Amino acid sequence: MKDVVVTVKVDQDLYEKLKDLPDRSKFIRNAIESALEDRCPLCNGTGIMNKSQKKHWDEFIKTHSVERCTECGSLYIKCFNKKE
Repeated sequence: MKDVVVTVKVDQDLYEKLKDLPDRSKFIRNAIESALEDRCPLCNGTGIMNKSQKKHWDEFIKTHSVERCTECGSLYIKCFNKKE
C-alpha cells in the first residue's frame, strides 16, 4: 500500500510541543492509531450519542449502571444481574 500525506493544522502551543520530537510523523501516527483503537464503541469517538443511540442507551441502562472502580478509579459498566 502506498503511503499518503495528511496535513493537519495545529496551534502554536501544540507545535512547540511537537517541533523537537525526533520523529514527529511516527509520534503523530502512533497517537492517532491509539486514539482510534481506544474510542468509545457507542459514539465512535465523537463524545455525543445520536437520538437512536440515546434510545438504546436508555433501555440498556435500566439493567446496568456506570460504576467507578475502587482500585484504579476508572469508570466501567456493571450489569445488575452479575455478581462480583
